[in-house]
Amino acid sequence: MNPESFAAGERRVSPAYVRQGREARRAHEHLVQQLLEQGKCPDDGWDESTLELFLHELAIMDSNNFLGNCGVGEREGRVASALVARRHYRFIHGIGRSGDISAVQPKAAGSSLLNKITNSLVLNVIKLAGVHSVANCFVVPMATGMSLTLCFLTLRHKRPKAKYIIWPRIDQKSCFKSMVTAGFEPVVIENVLEGDELRTDLNAVEAKIRELGPDHILCIHSTTSCFAPRVPDRLEELAVICANYDIPHVVNNAYGLQSSKCMHLIQQGARVGRIDVFVQSLDKNFMVPVGGAIIAGFDDSFIQEISKMYPGRASASPSLDVLITLLSLGCSGYKSLLKERKEMFVYLSTQLKKLAEAHSERLLQTPHNPISLAMTLRTLDGQHDRAVTQLGSMLFTRQVSGARAVPVGSVQTVSGHTFQGFMSHTDNYPCAYLNAAAAIGMKTQDVDLFIKRLEKCLNTVRKEQSKASVPSEVDDYSRAGGVDIEEMALKLDSVLGDKDQRPSS
Repeated sequence: MNPESFAAGERRVSPAYVRQGREARRAHEHLVQQLLEQGKCPDDGWDESTLELFLHELAIMDSNNFLGNCGVGEREGRVASALVARRHYRFIHGIGRSGDISAVQPKAAGSSLLNKITNSLVLNVIKLAGVHSVANCFVVPMATGMSLTLCFLTLRHKRPKAKYIIWPRIDQKSCFKSMVTAGFEPVVIENVLEGDELRTDLNAVEAKIRELGPDHILCIHSTTSCFAPRVPDRLEELAVICANYDIPHVVNNAYGLQSSKCMHLIQQGARVGRIDVFVQSLDKNFMVPVGGAIIAGFDDSFIQEISKMYPGRASASPSLDVLITLLSLGCSGYKSLLKERKEMFVYLSTQLKKLAEAHSERLLQTPHNPISLAMTLRTLDGQHDRAVTQLGSMLFTRQVSGARAVPVGSVQTVSGHTFQGFMSHTDNYPCAYLNAAAAIGMKTQDVDLFIKRLEKCLNTVRKEQSKASVPSEVDDYSRAGGVDIEEMALKLDSVLGDKDQRPSS
């Protein structure tokens, strides 16, 4: 309410009570004012009433919420379902304009302000997480793979002769397909085995640059966050190579924003060499629904070029989700989550090591990977990977999500390229293994329950090994590259039986 409304209220209710209510509202408004003036994530999270007041104030600035609005165009923010309108807090127009996803939209001042504030808060959090020299960023309503594609398409205009993207291998389909979708030929650089770790082959990267010619290479596409035993790429060395050969450098930082080590690698790479852009997922780093990513970089003008490459307007949902989340958490809340994640990594490592040793296995030594862990499954290798596949299936059907049982020698074709040893990031890793990750939001009880269920499943699989051989249908799955646990778990479980032994906890 404005001052006149409060004054009118004082004629109906005790002025002392109205003044008290007015001061309470001013406390909310002061938080909003600070946010708009500073454009930074607040130190302390907001309560829901302040958040809802702020969102309501923004929403009524959009033309679809004007009293007496008369829309005669084809895109007037009309919504058939009131439930849908409430789900989106009545932000219906989306963000951006047809020529730039970051542009202000005349019909939607509130949505445009929401977009600007969100990008400002995310930039603040990226700096807080360790990349202090980042110049600009924006939230894009696409997941990481398509966001990488957008970056590659923007670089196309700068490098018309380019045909290839040099890519140190990581067995994750979307980052490979992002290059193919953009119309480029990925040049796969195999990793080198150092101890248990798979690391970037810098000599092979540089040799390939000289072979193909720098002008014919669009960029080097490196990776930070990845599944052990692969570890983050040698970003500093790659950044120096890119600077020396004048080749752009695009970093897939999918879930690396939550890791101080990954963010340090990006900051150092930009300091000593060249990193043009780094892309990270919203859902993996901020615990919001899938559908958004952050494109960030060290050259403000280049980041603006990428935003202008996005065709048409865009959904405001990812921006709204991350804005609500960051205002709810505040800097202190998000830093607390980052600290807790590090503690969970140590705890998961300790518990998984104990379990591995109890089953004559070992935890792979991957000190350069700050999020993902892996334990060997050598004692299951003797069944031609059938037992490894069975273990992964059993874990998934027992509601353990995210763990990956990786057999030796699986073959998978992705967008026309055949990968040997798919999901192990190399043609011939020495053994089968099981992955688990300590990501943001994980709790002690998650680790404890995972270890408990993994122990039961390992015991069951070993009992199966001592019985009759597993049905041949499982071998068919394994030979076909059947390591995608979610796709095959239910059928494998029916093939392998043991449903009555499924643990309830």
